[in-house]
Amino acid sequence: MAPARPIVGILLAAGNGSRFGSDKLLHPLADATPLGLVAARRLRPACDRVLAVVRPGSDTLADLLAAEGYEVVISAASLHGMGHSLASGVCAAADAAGWIVALADMPYIAPASYGCVAAAVRAGGSIVVPEYRGRRGHPVGFAKQWGEQLTALSGDEGARRIVTAFPEAVMHCEVDDPGIVRDVDQVTDLKDCAEAR
Repeated sequence: MAPARPIVGILLAAGNGSRFGSDKLLHPLADATPLGLVAARRLRPACDRVLAVVRPGSDTLADLLAAEGYEVVISAASLHGMGHSLASGVCAAADAAGWIVALADMPYIAPASYGCVAAAVRAGGSIVVPEYRGRRGHPVGFAKQWGEQLTALSGDEGARRIVTAFPEAVMHCEVDDPGIVRDVDQVTDLKDCAEAR
């Protein structure tokens, strides 16, 4: 019997963080761990593999991720937006049974929330979206059937257009985790997230 194809985490870590004022994914959190590395570590237990998509020139982040065993995809196309980053990641893991799409600037998502989404994809979910008190968040899970649409993405919208266009395919995963709706765009977001924990 052939082994099951893996569920692959795609960590989108190619944004430029212009509103943050510096490379936010390298910004140390309370325990001095860089923000992007915290997000990767929280994603890892839910997935069979994790790929991190970074932009050219992100050598420090790429080295940190590679040192912990993450597969790094350096995507020049990512300079054109999140859609390109996601397409690059899915292309690099085309043999997957499904993908868990995560954002590297969301370090407060609980590992259990990633696990909920991954479990739903493994159980046959087509598109899986976590919800916290009625608010949709991240990560979003996609089954194998969405590979062609994901690899065709471009621009900065990411996979939102797929989720919006196929509401009948969406399964909601209820989680008690405000981290799924909290990203870090500015330094003040770090303070707001810390106070809400």
